[in-house]
Amino acid sequence: TKYSKLIFRKSDTIPQELHQMVQESFLTLREHNCFFQDLVRIKGRDFLTPVSRILIGNPGCTYKYLNTRLFTVPWPTEGYDIKYCSPQINDACKALMRLNDYLHIEAVKALQGQNLFETKEIKDTTVIDREQSFATSPTEQGSVSKHQSSVCIPEDDRSLKNRTSYKLTLLNYMDPLQMLYLKQEPYFGMGSMAVSWHHDENLVEGSTVAVYSYSCEDAAVQESNEQELKGRDPAVWHVGLKVAWDIETPGLALPLHQGDIYLMLDDLNMTHQHCVLAGLSPRFSSTHRVADSSRGTLEYILGQCELALQNLQTDSDSMALSLKSLEAAVVKQVEEIHNEVEFEWLRQFWFQGKRYLKCTDWWLKPMAKLEEFWRKLEIMTSLVLSEVRKEQQIEEQRNETISCFLFLLKERQKLRKEWTAR
Repeated sequence: TKYSKLIFRKSDTIPQELHQMVQESFLTLREHNCFFQDLVRIKGRDFLTPVSRILIGNPGCTYKYLNTRLFTVPWPTEGYDIKYCSPQINDACKALMRLNDYLHIEAVKALQGQNLFETKEIKDTTVIDREQSFATSPTEQGSVSKHQSSVCIPEDDRSLKNRTSYKLTLLNYMDPLQMLYLKQEPYFGMGSMAVSWHHDENLVEGSTVAVYSYSCEDAAVQESNEQELKGRDPAVWHVGLKVAWDIETPGLALPLHQGDIYLMLDDLNMTHQHCVLAGLSPRFSSTHRVADSSRGTLEYILGQCELALQNLQTDSDSMALSLKSLEAAVVKQVEEIHNEVEFEWLRQFWFQGKRYLKCTDWWLKPMAKLEEFWRKLEIMTSLVLSEVRKEQQIEEQRNETISCFLFLLKERQKLRKEWTAR
């Protein structure tokens, strides 16, 4: 009952053709050195992840975790001109897009099944309640059925689609024998962890996470059948689950073999934490997510730049640049966008982004466009400085503008120092 929103699918329930395509794509990406350890920031310190990763998904999408923004290698999407470094990488991205479509359908089916089960449970409970509460007044009975009918409304298709339409997959690769040290699972004695207990970040609320697992097992690393073995087999990879902030409820360790799939439905990612327990063989996984893209797409940040530049005007005769407004709210909005472009996009990309060139150069044009916008935003900052120095400004308005402007400039200076140090 504590893990009812975890759905497991054994590999033999999945089309063999899909297995072959996906597993070949993993090996292709590894051969082309497309998996990278990320430098992430935790409590002000930088750490290299033990797991190597690559993000593949919708063109222009990003995914942020532990203060590091990853940029998708776009999968072949209609209407986009995407050039890959080799036909094999093109085929690999296409295969992962096929897997994405398959997992979307599986997630919808699983959620529909869960909704039917919950509806049946509520109906059964309602029958028992009616039998037990024959003495309840008509008014109270009315309010009960009204409440229950609202609970039983089936989830509409749009909501289901929103919570299962995966925009990207974060691919992971790890060879545990190459790792000098792996932390031990601290609460249930589950053994070595490849990834510690966590919630997945930056997801649409209540969305499903789907994971395809592929461990490169051979005859030497098969599940042990010895009766005396206690706990999990250390040779086999597992996903571990526990109720969040609860070590009284027993944890769950689920063995993962070649081509197994699991789905974390609904709010399971928030109510529970999960970890990955290392086996002995190298392992790939494709973790499909409905990323919260409200502030994480190229379309979004280009729109923000356009919004900021509405405050910049060019004199038709002298071609001199000036600001339309010096109102504190307008200046604040522009400078916030300035910081966002520089620290959430440009610096994040160039910090680790050159590695994406091993797969495709798709991001270079958008980044050049963002740099162009950033240069104009720098000019706008200079214009604010020169305007607030002028004596004819109304003092109250001038002080208000300087106050919010100075705060954002200090923030920019601090972040620039941090990034330079990194």
